[in-house]
Amino acid sequence: MYPYLIPGFPYLTTFGVMMVAGFFVGAMMTGRSLERKGFTNDDGWSIAMWGLIGGIVGAKLWFVAENVARGGDLAGSLFSRGGLTWFGGFVGGLLFGIIGAKKLKIPLATAFNSVAPGLAMGQALGRVGCFLVGDDWGKASDVPWAVAFPKGIDPVDYPVHPTQLYEVIWLVPVSWLLWKRRDRSPFLFGEYLIFAGVGRLWIEVFRKNPTLVGPFTNAQLTAFGLIAVGLASWFYFQRQREAPA
Repeated sequence: MYPYLIPGFPYLTTFGVMMVAGFFVGAMMTGRSLERKGFTNDDGWSIAMWGLIGGIVGAKLWFVAENVARGGDLAGSLFSRGGLTWFGGFVGGLLFGIIGAKKLKIPLATAFNSVAPGLAMGQALGRVGCFLVGDDWGKASDVPWAVAFPKGIDPVDYPVHPTQLYEVIWLVPVSWLLWKRRDRSPFLFGEYLIFAGVGRLWIEVFRKNPTLVGPFTNAQLTAFGLIAVGLASWFYFQRQREAPA
Protein backbone atom coordinates (compact mmCIF):
# COMPACT_ATOMS: atom_id res chain seq x y z
CA MET A 1 0.00 0.00 0.00
CA TYR A 2 1.37 3.42 -1.02
CA PRO A 3 -1.03 6.15 0.18
CA TYR A 4 1.48 8.98 -0.37
CA LEU A 5 3.60 9.62 -3.42
CA ILE A 6 6.34 11.05 -1.18
CA PRO A 7 6.65 9.28 2.21
CA GLY A 8 6.01 11.67 5.07
CA PHE A 9 4.35 14.25 2.80
CA PRO A 10 0.57 13.77 3.29
CA TYR A 11 -0.51 16.43 0.80
CA LEU A 12 0.26 14.41 -2.33
CA THR A 13 -1.69 11.16 -2.26
CA THR A 14 -1.35 8.43 -4.83
CA PHE A 15 -5.12 8.51 -5.30
CA GLY A 16 -4.90 12.18 -6.25
CA VAL A 17 -2.07 11.46 -8.65
CA MET A 18 -3.96 8.63 -10.32
CA MET A 19 -7.11 10.75 -10.55
CA VAL A 20 -5.14 13.47 -12.33
CA ALA A 21 -3.57 10.84 -14.59
CA GLY A 22 -7.03 9.51 -15.40
CA PHE A 23 -8.18 13.04 -16.26
CA PHE A 24 -5.24 13.67 -18.60
CA VAL A 25 -5.57 10.33 -20.39
CA GLY A 26 -9.35 10.70 -20.68
CA ALA A 27 -9.03 14.27 -21.96
CA MET A 28 -6.46 13.27 -24.60
CA MET A 29 -8.64 10.40 -25.81
CA THR A 30 -11.71 12.65 -25.91
CA GLY A 31 -9.83 15.31 -27.85
CA ARG A 32 -8.66 12.78 -30.43
CA SER A 33 -12.22 11.51 -30.86
CA LEU A 34 -13.67 15.00 -31.26
CA GLU A 35 -11.06 15.88 -33.87
CA ARG A 36 -12.42 13.06 -36.02
CA LYS A 37 -15.82 14.78 -35.88
CA GLY A 38 -14.55 18.19 -36.96
CA PHE A 39 -14.04 19.75 -33.54
CA THR A 40 -10.79 20.70 -31.83
CA ASN A 41 -8.56 18.95 -29.36
CA ASP A 42 -9.14 21.86 -26.99
CA ASP A 43 -12.86 21.06 -27.03
CA GLY A 44 -11.99 17.62 -25.66
CA TRP A 45 -10.02 19.12 -22.80
CA SER A 46 -12.86 21.54 -22.04
CA ILE A 47 -15.44 18.73 -21.93
CA ALA A 48 -13.12 16.69 -19.71
CA MET A 49 -12.68 19.61 -17.31
CA TRP A 50 -16.43 20.09 -17.01
CA GLY A 51 -16.81 16.37 -16.37
CA LEU A 52 -14.01 16.35 -13.79
CA ILE A 53 -15.53 19.16 -11.75
CA GLY A 54 -19.00 17.65 -11.88
CA GLY A 55 -17.63 14.19 -11.16
CA ILE A 56 -15.82 15.24 -8.00
CA VAL A 57 -18.82 17.20 -6.70
CA GLY A 58 -21.27 14.41 -7.52
CA ALA A 59 -19.04 11.66 -6.11
CA LYS A 60 -18.66 13.47 -2.80
CA LEU A 61 -22.32 14.43 -2.43
CA TRP A 62 -23.47 10.89 -3.25
CA PHE A 63 -21.10 9.49 -0.61
CA VAL A 64 -22.29 12.02 1.98
CA ALA A 65 -25.95 11.23 1.26
CA GLU A 66 -25.38 7.47 1.56
CA ASN A 67 -23.30 7.78 4.72
CA VAL A 68 -25.75 10.12 6.46
CA ALA A 69 -28.66 7.84 5.50
CA ARG A 70 -26.84 5.01 7.28
CA GLY A 71 -26.45 7.10 10.44
CA GLY A 72 -23.08 8.67 9.71
CA ASP A 73 -21.98 12.17 10.68
CA LEU A 74 -22.63 14.92 8.08
CA ALA A 75 -19.53 16.99 8.77
CA GLY A 76 -17.32 13.92 9.08
CA SER A 77 -18.62 12.55 5.78
CA LEU A 78 -18.24 15.86 3.97
CA PHE A 79 -14.68 16.56 5.08
CA SER A 80 -13.32 13.02 5.14
CA ARG A 81 -10.14 12.37 3.13
CA GLY A 82 -11.84 9.51 1.31
CA GLY A 83 -15.41 9.01 0.28
CA LEU A 84 -15.94 9.37 -3.47
CA THR A 85 -18.56 7.10 -5.03
CA TRP A 86 -18.46 6.15 -8.69
CA PHE A 87 -22.19 6.49 -9.34
CA GLY A 88 -22.28 9.97 -7.84
CA GLY A 89 -19.27 10.92 -9.92
CA PHE A 90 -20.93 9.54 -13.03
CA VAL A 91 -24.15 11.52 -12.49
CA GLY A 92 -22.30 14.73 -11.61
CA GLY A 93 -19.88 14.36 -14.50
CA LEU A 94 -22.74 13.65 -16.91
CA LEU A 95 -24.71 16.74 -15.87
CA PHE A 96 -21.70 19.05 -16.01
CA GLY A 97 -20.59 17.45 -19.27
CA ILE A 98 -23.96 18.31 -20.82
CA ILE A 99 -23.52 21.92 -19.73
CA GLY A 100 -20.04 21.98 -21.23
CA ALA A 101 -21.21 20.48 -24.52
CA LYS A 102 -24.01 23.04 -24.75
CA LYS A 103 -21.59 25.91 -24.18
CA LEU A 104 -19.18 24.54 -26.81
CA LYS A 105 -22.07 23.90 -29.25
CA ILE A 106 -21.17 20.23 -29.59
CA PRO A 107 -24.15 17.90 -30.31
CA LEU A 108 -24.83 15.84 -27.20
CA ALA A 109 -24.62 12.49 -29.01
CA THR A 110 -21.23 13.47 -30.45
CA ALA A 111 -19.99 14.61 -27.04
CA PHE A 112 -21.21 11.45 -25.30
CA ASN A 113 -19.67 9.16 -27.90
CA SER A 114 -16.36 11.04 -27.79
CA VAL A 115 -15.94 10.75 -24.03
CA ALA A 116 -16.85 7.04 -23.76
CA PRO A 117 -13.42 5.38 -24.33
CA GLY A 118 -11.56 7.95 -22.23
CA LEU A 119 -14.15 7.74 -19.47
CA ALA A 120 -13.56 4.00 -19.12
CA MET A 121 -9.77 4.43 -19.08
CA GLY A 122 -9.90 7.33 -16.62
CA GLN A 123 -12.11 5.24 -14.37
CA ALA A 124 -9.59 2.39 -14.50
CA LEU A 125 -6.73 4.67 -13.48
CA GLY A 126 -8.81 6.09 -10.66
CA ARG A 127 -9.39 2.56 -9.34
CA VAL A 128 -5.64 2.01 -9.27
CA GLY A 129 -5.53 5.02 -6.94
CA CYS A 130 -8.24 3.45 -4.75
CA PHE A 131 -6.09 0.33 -4.43
CA LEU A 132 -2.97 2.32 -3.54
CA VAL A 133 -4.68 4.17 -0.68
CA GLY A 134 -6.67 1.15 0.58
CA ASP A 135 -10.22 2.19 -0.24
CA ASP A 136 -13.22 0.39 -1.82
CA TRP A 137 -11.98 -3.14 -1.11
CA GLY A 138 -14.19 -6.23 -1.08
CA LYS A 139 -15.23 -9.12 1.11
CA ALA A 140 -12.90 -11.27 3.21
CA SER A 141 -11.18 -13.88 1.07
CA ASP A 142 -8.48 -16.56 1.11
CA VAL A 143 -7.68 -16.39 -2.62
CA PRO A 144 -3.91 -16.13 -3.31
CA TRP A 145 -4.22 -12.51 -4.49
CA ALA A 146 -6.24 -11.30 -1.49
CA VAL A 147 -4.86 -8.15 0.16
CA ALA A 148 -5.13 -6.55 3.61
CA PHE A 149 -5.12 -2.75 4.04
CA PRO A 150 -4.31 -2.19 7.74
CA LYS A 151 -3.29 1.44 7.11
CA GLY A 152 -5.77 2.23 4.37
CA ILE A 153 -8.28 5.05 4.31
CA ASP A 154 -10.78 2.32 5.21
CA PRO A 155 -8.51 0.05 7.30
CA VAL A 156 -8.87 -3.74 7.24
CA ASP A 157 -6.36 -6.10 8.86
CA TYR A 158 -7.48 -9.34 7.17
CA PRO A 159 -7.19 -10.38 3.50
CA VAL A 160 -9.98 -9.15 1.23
CA HIS A 161 -10.81 -9.21 -2.46
CA PRO A 162 -8.93 -6.32 -4.19
CA THR A 163 -12.08 -5.31 -6.06
CA GLN A 164 -10.40 -2.09 -7.16
CA LEU A 165 -8.10 -4.16 -9.38
CA TYR A 166 -10.99 -6.32 -10.60
CA GLU A 167 -12.51 -3.15 -11.99
CA VAL A 168 -9.22 -2.18 -13.63
CA ILE A 169 -9.02 -5.61 -15.28
CA TRP A 170 -12.55 -5.07 -16.62
CA LEU A 171 -12.30 -1.43 -17.70
CA VAL A 172 -9.01 -1.43 -19.61
CA PRO A 173 -10.25 -3.92 -22.26
CA VAL A 174 -13.59 -2.09 -22.33
CA SER A 175 -11.80 1.18 -23.10
CA TRP A 176 -9.79 -0.49 -25.86
CA LEU A 177 -12.91 -2.03 -27.40
CA LEU A 178 -14.80 1.26 -27.33
CA TRP A 179 -11.83 3.01 -28.92
CA LYS A 180 -11.84 0.50 -31.76
CA ARG A 181 -15.60 0.89 -32.29
CA ARG A 182 -15.66 4.68 -32.60
CA ASP A 183 -16.68 4.62 -36.26
CA ARG A 184 -18.80 1.48 -36.13
CA SER A 185 -21.09 1.88 -33.14
CA PRO A 186 -24.48 3.58 -33.56
CA PHE A 187 -24.14 4.95 -30.02
CA LEU A 188 -20.82 4.36 -28.30
CA PHE A 189 -21.88 5.88 -25.00
CA GLY A 190 -24.72 3.37 -24.81
CA GLU A 191 -22.16 0.58 -25.11
CA TYR A 192 -20.14 2.16 -22.31
CA LEU A 193 -23.24 2.18 -20.09
CA ILE A 194 -23.88 -1.49 -20.80
CA PHE A 195 -20.28 -2.49 -20.08
CA ALA A 196 -20.14 -0.32 -16.94
CA GLY A 197 -23.36 -1.87 -15.63
CA VAL A 198 -22.31 -5.45 -16.37
CA GLY A 199 -18.93 -4.85 -14.74
CA ARG A 200 -20.52 -3.43 -11.62
CA LEU A 201 -22.95 -6.36 -11.35
CA TRP A 202 -20.01 -8.77 -11.45
CA ILE A 203 -17.69 -6.85 -9.13
CA GLU A 204 -20.42 -6.16 -6.59
CA VAL A 205 -20.57 -9.91 -5.89
CA PHE A 206 -17.17 -9.50 -4.20
CA ARG A 207 -17.95 -6.19 -2.47
CA LYS A 208 -19.18 -5.71 1.09
CA ASN A 209 -22.06 -3.30 0.45
CA PRO A 210 -25.37 -4.07 2.21
CA THR A 211 -28.35 -5.29 0.17
CA LEU A 212 -31.15 -2.83 -0.50
CA VAL A 213 -33.88 -4.72 -2.38
CA GLY A 214 -33.90 -8.50 -2.05
CA PRO A 215 -30.40 -9.83 -2.78
CA PHE A 216 -29.36 -6.69 -4.66
CA THR A 217 -27.24 -3.80 -3.41
CA ASN A 218 -27.79 -0.16 -4.30
CA ALA A 219 -24.90 -0.38 -6.76
CA GLN A 220 -26.40 -3.42 -8.49
CA LEU A 221 -29.79 -1.79 -8.84
CA THR A 222 -28.14 1.25 -10.37
CA ALA A 223 -26.17 -1.06 -12.65
CA PHE A 224 -29.42 -2.59 -13.93
CA GLY A 225 -30.55 0.94 -14.72
CA LEU A 226 -27.34 1.68 -16.63
CA ILE A 227 -27.73 -1.48 -18.69
CA ALA A 228 -31.37 -0.67 -19.48
CA VAL A 229 -30.58 2.91 -20.53
CA GLY A 230 -27.57 1.74 -22.52
CA LEU A 231 -29.57 -0.87 -24.42
CA ALA A 232 -32.50 1.46 -25.09
CA SER A 233 -30.28 4.27 -26.36
CA TRP A 234 -28.18 1.91 -28.49
CA PHE A 235 -31.24 0.45 -30.24
CA TYR A 236 -32.71 3.92 -30.70
CA PHE A 237 -29.64 5.16 -32.57
CA GLN A 238 -29.36 1.89 -34.45
CA ARG A 239 -32.90 2.41 -35.76
CA GLN A 240 -32.03 6.00 -36.66
CA ARG A 241 -29.06 4.73 -38.65
CA GLU A 242 -31.16 2.13 -40.49
CA ALA A 243 -34.07 4.48 -41.24
CA PRO A 244 -34.31 5.62 -44.88
CA ALA A 245 -33.05 9.14 -45.52
